[in-house]
Order: sequence, then structure tokens, then C-alpha cells
Amino acid sequence: MILVIAEKPSVAQTIAAVLGAKEKKDGFLTGSGYIVSWCVGHLVGLSEAAAYGEQYKKWSYDSLPILPQEWKYTVASDKEKQFKTLKELMHRADVSEVVNACDAGREGELIFRFVYEVAGCRKPMSRLWISSMEEAAIKEGFAHLKNGEEYDALFASALCRAKADWLIGINATRLFSVLYNHTLNVGRVQTPTLKMLVDRDAAITTFKKEKYYHVRLALCGAEAASERISDKAEADALKTTCEVSKAVCTSLVKEKKDRSSAEAL
Repeated sequence: MILVIAEKPSVAQTIAAVLGAKEKKDGFLTGSGYIVSWCVGHLVGLSEAAAYGEQYKKWSYDSLPILPQEWKYTVASDKEKQFKTLKELMHRADVSEVVNACDAGREGELIFRFVYEVAGCRKPMSRLWISSMEEAAIKEGFAHLKNGEEYDALFASALCRAKADWLIGINATRLFSVLYNHTLNVGRVQTPTLKMLVDRDAAITTFKKEKYYHVRLALCGAEAASERISDKAEADALKTTCEVSKAVCTSLVKEKKDRSSAEAL
């Protein structure tokens, strides 16, 4: 039997229909030599800080930074049943191979590998890498399954991202919350993004009009203009240079534009 693990139940059902696994069981489908199950998103994740010691259950400045030497993993409390199902399926004597059919991407790789590792599975692993759920695409994907080890670097990248999120989120959130006596969520992505919004809002709020100049050349049937110049003396110098010099056109491009399309843009 070949065990196929998808990321979502709906995807698993589509794959099962193509493979001929029509017999419904509790948490999986089976038939035609396949067992098809699913992860329901993130079944396993990095453990919370408290898992690394009693001293981390309470937020305090003295306990920071929290830097795990050996990372721990936790099964989501509301998804324990499905994890147990997958673990049992992985260790079934008649299952000879496991196919990672989670989404083709970094997060899909992480979701499957966390379950595979925490379940203690050591059976051969293949990778289904498809971007379409059409029947033809699924059949083509299974006809050309990849060796799971080819995606080790992708998993390493996903794991690195997850650990970076944990280290920054846990430590920075606790630090600023303790310092300011208020829960302040800090994240690797959300905080820099929020700063960009704040900076842009500040730029709009404090915007002040500034005088600038353009040096323009009036040509027959066309016009040429300089970039914005804030210094009037610099603009005057450029104007003077243009008046006593001869401009040579080196290229000309003509474009025909539809008025309605331009207005729509």
C-alpha cells in the first residue's frame, strides 16, 4: 500500500477519486493499493516557550533571551485525532511508501515534514509536485513522483523561517510587553510592515509643498522636460546651457494608444 498525505481534506478527496481510493474510513480513504489521508493544515508546530522550562511560563525580563538548544514540537490540541490517524497509517505494516501530496511550496513541505518527523516515520518518501488539481495533472504527477530527499533544501528553508519567526516573535514580544507593561505583539514580518505603514502615514501627514523647476524644450510637435530641480540656480544654469547648445535627437518611438484604454487606466 502507498500512503498519500494531502494538506487539506478536499484535496485528498480529489486525489483519492483519481487514484481509485473510494472506500471511506475514519480520517482517510482507501482502495486500488492506495491510502489517502490529510493534514488539516498545520498539525504539528514548534512548541511554546513554556515547554522549555518552568522559568519561561511567566513573562519576565530576566528570563530573556529564550534560545532553544534542541527544538521541541507540539501537536495542535484540536487536531490530535488526525495526527494519531496519520501516525498509525505511517506505521502500518502494509504501507511501504509515503507520498507527500501537500501543497507545492515551502509551507506545504513544512506541514508534511513536521508530521513525518514527529510521527517517527522512516519509510521511503516521495513528493507529488503539481500546481493543478485537474485529473490529467494528478495522473501526470503520480507518473513522475520525485524522490522526497530532493526537497530537503526546501524543508530547511521552511524550518529556518519557522524558527526565525519563533525566536523574534517570542523574545521581542515578551521584551517589549515587559518593558511597557502592555501586551505588544512583535513579529518578523508584521512589525517591519507596520513600520512601513506608519512611515508612509507620517510622510503624508507632515507633507509640505516644495517649489521645484522643470527646464523644458519646445520642439516642433513634441516637448522635452528635465527631472524636477529644487535649486533655481541649477535650473537657470541648465536653461542657459540649452539656449546656447544644439540638441540632437538620437531616436524616436511612436505609439498608438486607445483613448478608452488610457481613461480606464
